[in-house]
Parts: sequence; C-alpha cells; structure tokens
Amino acid sequence: MNISDAAEITSLPPKTIRYYEEIGLITPGRSANGYRSFTDMHIHQLTFLARARALGFSVEDCRSLLALWEDRDRASADVRNIAETHLGAIEAKIADLSAMRDTLRHLVNTCAGDNRPDCPILNSLSSSD
Repeated sequence: MNISDAAEITSLPPKTIRYYEEIGLITPGRSANGYRSFTDMHIHQLTFLARARALGFSVEDCRSLLALWEDRDRASADVRNIAETHLGAIEAKIADLSAMRDTLRHLVNTCAGDNRPDCPILNSLSSSD
C-alpha cells in the first residue's frame, strides 16, 4: 500500500510517516516507480508509534520500545524501566504545572483588577526575589 493508505489507516499524517522513515524508525520498501510500499508490518509499527507518541514517549524511547516490541526474547523489565522513567518525568511535569497554577491563582486572586495601576501580578513578574 502507498503512503496515503498508510496515513489513513494509522491516522498519522504522511509528513510524520516520512519523518519516521527519515530517522530510521520504519523502513518501507520501494516499488519499481520509487514510491514507498507499506506492508501490514509497517502499519503495525506505525500504529505502535502513534500510540507511544500519544502517551508522550520521546522518539528515542519509541525507538527502544519498538525494538523491544519486535524482540520476542525481550525482558519485560526493560520495557517497564522505559515506562517508569517516562512516568517519573510526567509526574514531575504535573508537579511543576500544579505549582505554576497555584502561584498564578494566588496572583490573580490578589489582583484587584480595577482601574488602579498597582498590580501584584506585574510586581511579581518584575521582582528579582
């Protein structure tokens, strides 16, 4: 099947599929006329990559996970280590976002929001503390 078919089946844009090929995540064949030719295995790989990326895994994590998925002698501990590392990064990001939300909520609540020029939001942003 061609790249348009692969894109439709996997819900990935053709540009993304070409990028995955460019960086070596997938290696579709080429037909006599030079067009990419995707097999069912490529569709499975692309679907796998789409799901992994939707969970926020980096391209390099996806490369590792795809290699582990294809390796029937893999240790599930290797997969779990990648996932746990990613989960830790997500939890750290959530903590950072929660702290930002709390700070911004406090600043918004302390701002009178009236016609006076004094504004704790601007004061906080300009403070060197």
